[in-house]
Amino acid sequence: MTSTAAPTRQARLALTPRTSLAGLLDGAWWPYSRDLATELPPLVDALRKRWGRVTRITANPTPRPVSPHKVFVGAYAVHVGWFTGQDPDTMILLSYSLDRCDLLVIPPETEPASATRLMAAASTPGNLHTAGILMSDENATGRRLREGRTGEDARETEGGAYPQPRPHPRPVVGARMIPLPRSMRR
Repeated sequence: MTSTAAPTRQARLALTPRTSLAGLLDGAWWPYSRDLATELPPLVDALRKRWGRVTRITANPTPRPVSPHKVFVGAYAVHVGWFTGQDPDTMILLSYSLDRCDLLVIPPETEPASATRLMAAASTPGNLHTAGILMSDENATGRRLREGRTGEDARETEGGAYPQPRPHPRPVVGARMIPLPRSMRR
């Protein structure tokens, strides 16, 4: 009897390029699910070349249904520390060589366009925005885009009628500029 393991998906990851512009985040990770035991091995493998062997991670347990203390990646275990004081959208990975990688963790149910914008923002060299600010900004952007689409949909159902623009006021011909008295100038 031969068992076939499910194919491992590649980690959806965007990292800042190696540069002297240090930022608050080293990039972003968009997992396929909230199951850390399934999602962590491809992430650790993807980071190995740049950060070495990841031995520990810290995360907030709130967004995950199961909070394991060890996740096996191949033949070794990655120790997981759960801290409710840590931003729920951030994961810190520590490597055997004492390097640290701070990642924005994008929720798996995020729309692809939104995840793309978040990954680009988090992996920009010199980014000084926290994960919480990036997520908040993206929520506002997504809301504006949805409202814009709703307005376009309404116009399409009305036969494509756009509101008429206001006419620009015409300049007064022959008008002259009157200088302000010195007491009123800044």
